[in-house]
Amino acid sequence: MSRLEDLLVDWLPQQRWYGGKGTAVARVEVESRTTLLDGGGEAPLVELLVLSVHDADGGHDRYQLLLGRREGVLEQRLEHAVIGDLDGTTAYDAVHDHDATSALLVLLASGGAAGELRATATGDVDSTEVGRVMGAEQSNTSLVYGDAYIYKLFRRLQPGPNPDVEVTRALADAGSPHVPAPLAWLEGPVDGTPTTLGLLQVFLKGASDGWAMATASVRDLFAEGDLHADEVGGDFASEAERLGVATAEVHQVMAQALPTRTVGADDVVATAQQLHERLDAAAAAVPELGPFVERLHAAYDAFGRRTDEVRVQRVHGDLHLGQVLRTQDGWVLLDFEGEPARPLAERTALMNPLRDVAGMLRSFDYAARHLLASSPGDAQLAYRATEWAERNRQAFCDGYARVAGDPREQPELLRAFELDKAVYEVVYEARNRPLWLPVPLGSIERILGEDA
Repeated sequence: MSRLEDLLVDWLPQQRWYGGKGTAVARVEVESRTTLLDGGGEAPLVELLVLSVHDADGGHDRYQLLLGRREGVLEQRLEHAVIGDLDGTTAYDAVHDHDATSALLVLLASGGAAGELRATATGDVDSTEVGRVMGAEQSNTSLVYGDAYIYKLFRRLQPGPNPDVEVTRALADAGSPHVPAPLAWLEGPVDGTPTTLGLLQVFLKGASDGWAMATASVRDLFAEGDLHADEVGGDFASEAERLGVATAEVHQVMAQALPTRTVGADDVVATAQQLHERLDAAAAAVPELGPFVERLHAAYDAFGRRTDEVRVQRVHGDLHLGQVLRTQDGWVLLDFEGEPARPLAERTALMNPLRDVAGMLRSFDYAARHLLASSPGDAQLAYRATEWAERNRQAFCDGYARVAGDPREQPELLRAFELDKAVYEVVYEARNRPLWLPVPLGSIERILGEDA
């Protein structure tokens, strides 16, 4: 490995967006590099790299890195992004460098090319806007340019087009008011396949984050000693119902603009088998799932015994309160790429829309219970959290039912999908936030207990 690759072996596992938490990086290879700035004058050298990352357990993933290099001591604002010393220069993650992000925006606005990179622009973009990294990043990195645009740089890459571009374009072209308009996207070769590297969209200035709104409502409830969820000034149920309406409307447009079909018993059995396999893999990785495995398999068996036909279509794939924004005109859904840890073929597969409903129901449970991680033995707070979650879960389903049928009328599907999501969350929390592990485990226990 080169000196850069040696540095990246230590640096990558420390990044929030790195997916291999808990596993050491064995080696890193630079598969491709494209120069965006050549480092002339006071400008940095900026390259877009595709990295091949091999972990100690034999896993292999690809990641995108905007690499900057400057001579001398970096400005204070870039110190947190330093990767290390490289041939007399300081190497750093250039998404935090205004010069680098400006060069990226110029390329996107032009709809042109740089080396093997190809930008596609569908609208006018002011290339003079200055970019900044949004906080609270997870699997990707988002750059906000002024108050006009937001660019999502996909960190973990899978060869092929990203479903976020495909689905968002289809919804926008169909006139849906529930997605921010796509303006440009960037592609480059990964393993010889044209692959989406990033998506530029309209930035919704002044919009409120769904997770922030919901958790503020929970805090309002917890602060009241003797009021119920429907009596607190910050009650969220009306917004939850509107969000249910918006979700159903998005599902309807997706069914009109993208493929859809009806599947029979054989496909249902195959889906149930996938649930079983994911559960077995999760249980092997997280021993805390052990006490629930037998009952979880029984729930998936009940789902697999369905004999009626099931509608499948393109769906969001990772819908939760952190993926929605409340604007003055209503709710907007973001990030249609599905769960980034899933294979691309799985994320683009046709699914029953109740998977998205289940994801949002899980998110209401998370919003209600996340504060209990610091107060695990408080029975009163736990009761109030349950009350808040149930009120908002029902409100969301009420809103959804007004447009696309009541999801509660298919309990085997909804229950199986919600349990599958909770199992996924167990693995995620065990790897990233162990203190939060009781949240999905408690949810699994409550859902399974409904039939006890």
